[in-house]
Amino acid sequence: MTSAHPALSALHGQPVIIGAGLAGLSAALFLAPRPVVLLSRGALEQDGSSPLAQGGMAAAMADDDSVALHLADTLAAGAGLCDRDMAERILSGAPQAIEELQHIGTAFDRTAGGALALGLEAAHSRHRIVHAHGDGTGREAVRALTAAVRACPSITILEHVDVRRLLVMDGALCGVMLAGAAEGAILRTRQVVLATGGAGALFTHTTNPASSFGMGLALAARAGAELADLEFVQFHPTALALPGMEGRRTPLISEAVRGEGALLVNGAGERFMAGIPGAELAPRDVVARAVWAQLQQGEQVFLDARTCLGTGFATRFPAISAACAEAGINPETHLIPIRPAAHYHMGGIAVDARGRSTVEGLWACGEVASTGLHGANRLASNSLVEAVVCGRWVAQDIAGIAMPAPARRVLGEIPPAADPAPARAILSRHLGVLRHADGLTAAVRELLPLAEQSRPASDPALVGLMMALCALQREESRGGHFRTDFPTLAETRRSRITLAAARTAALTLEARSAPASTSLDQTN
Repeated sequence: MTSAHPALSALHGQPVIIGAGLAGLSAALFLAPRPVVLLSRGALEQDGSSPLAQGGMAAAMADDDSVALHLADTLAAGAGLCDRDMAERILSGAPQAIEELQHIGTAFDRTAGGALALGLEAAHSRHRIVHAHGDGTGREAVRALTAAVRACPSITILEHVDVRRLLVMDGALCGVMLAGAAEGAILRTRQVVLATGGAGALFTHTTNPASSFGMGLALAARAGAELADLEFVQFHPTALALPGMEGRRTPLISEAVRGEGALLVNGAGERFMAGIPGAELAPRDVVARAVWAQLQQGEQVFLDARTCLGTGFATRFPAISAACAEAGINPETHLIPIRPAAHYHMGGIAVDARGRSTVEGLWACGEVASTGLHGANRLASNSLVEAVVCGRWVAQDIAGIAMPAPARRVLGEIPPAADPAPARAILSRHLGVLRHADGLTAAVRELLPLAEQSRPASDPALVGLMMALCALQREESRGGHFRTDFPTLAETRRSRITLAAARTAALTLEARSAPASTSLDQTN
């Protein structure tokens, strides 16, 4: 058994934000002056996906643009599954989010006349992408937010802390179980914000860091929260294809490169996207499947930026240029080898307009949350905006609630550190760009015994199991979810799942029932 760590005694009762990417940092800063604890799995600015974000932030800020146009593009990309009201509300807050980031010191790129430089990305009908340092938008925004958070006296930062469980009593949050810098400690709180990022590292080829394997989803599921749209994984079509990258973060070649005119060609030099509506700037799922089809035919696929950017490539995309140079590729004169890679998870913890989950005392924002903005396929550069806007919503909601007294005493057994490798192998085989009932059924049967155990593989396997079940139940192809056995659109519905429902659904597939002591319903 573990109990409260003495060093944490002064922090009991304060709201706790888990995750220090754009969403977590924003929520912490917007909560000021209310005291709050910010937990980061690594060092600030160094962990999570936000610092890696290249594409930028989408906001209707040009004279020829509007929220209505931005919304129309978002709804089109979302393939019928966006929550229109939520999407409109989030996108309406995008310009203010840009202004707030500028106010705290984010240095966005500007034109020679001093105006914000607005770029174009796939499936956007207007130039509305705000960038920083070319392809360093996430890094710059995180830098500015981190500096502001470190300077804010109401925020207590705990770095190198791993959250293993959310503790629930009488249906409400009562604490978080920590490991790392606070080994074996329990922080008693009734207000928790999950801002833990995505689940791309559950796949062999991913643009995400190793820590993004869906731990926030596992925490929420084991606490009893409802999850939504887990089957929708966005595979970015242009990750750098290098040997030996299996299980490691693959460098991303930003959509903005195609926005500048770069073309996709196969080994024979054929521009295979030319006859597809939108061509290289078609929605990401369309491009990813086209690239995947070429690879399945034995072709190599390349991004050709030699004509459109040439000697200006390194100036416009310094981080991408450096990643290519490290691999011995010069984009000014060479074709860039690419492949699809798991990039963004449209699904997540089901939240309402205030960021509240279905568990009392649990909020979520950023990629770990499912707001309904992205639908079946995220529109490029909407995610960073969503993180800031929804981070503010969550902060405002918590600030409007009297701080509840912490539980008097909370105990629990600390689970082992998570290991996503076993689940990663299964999901990569069966839940990739193309899916089929046979593979999805196999995934459920392989993941269930892993999820039922109290072992390092259990939490990642649980997330993978719930994703596979949602994908199996969606007998259609829509956005990032493509079933080769159901290749057309069917009913428009968002999926919902809980841990209890996942267990029932898995057992209907005649999966092995877990022993009572290690069942999926165990929440510690």
